Amino acid sequence: MTLSKNVAVVSKECVACGCCESVCPLNAISVFKGLYAEVEETKCIGCGKCQKACPASVIYIIRRDNI
Repeated sequence: MTLSKNVAVVSKECVACGCCESVCPLNAISVFKGLYAEVEETKCIGCGKCQKACPASVIYIIRRDNI
């Protein structure tokens, strides 16, 4: 499997509302214990749906080689 060139990254300011989790087409993002969200990089295709859904604007789409 070839990974896309972009990936989502969630900053530490995440409020764990779950909006990102509900829109991810590949279930690549999960909210843990209502505290933070985490992206599973091997599933993420960098589509940006989570970034658009985030009311706190704390999700960024970056080039995978910048991780």
